Amino acid sequence: MTIAEVSKKYDISADTLRYYERIGLIPPVPRTKSGIRNYDETSCGWIELMKCMRKSGVQIEALIEYVALFQQGDSTVDARKAILIEQRDQLLERIHDMQASLKRLNEKIDHYEQGLMTAEKHLAANQTTHTKFED
Repeated sequence: MTIAEVSKKYDISADTLRYYERIGLIPPVPRTKSGIRNYDETSCGWIELMKCMRKSGVQIEALIEYVALFQQGDSTVDARKAILIEQRDQLLERIHDMQASLKRLNEKIDHYEQGLMTAEKHLAANQTTHTKFED
């Protein structure tokens, strides 16, 4: 696949794809004889992985280290697993923090809704009282 096709498929700009390759976030992409990037299934797999990891907030530095270790071979399996575990733990912490924030927001929204209901009841009671005096 060309860089334009990959860019469209994964909704990532061509500049971002070049940047990912340049900094080592994805392994070098195979090239045609004329030097044009030719993304294969493996390259696309790396892009999918990095897009998923970045979307979940995994640090670029950790991912670059992961790719570098991957390229060194099977002797780095334990180190790669350790990176993934550390990033998972950080993600779980962020999820916990976000759930706490969501709970707090829901409580605030409930507070406003209860306040509005109280105000509406008060207005309705005043209107009923006001109507009685007009009769």
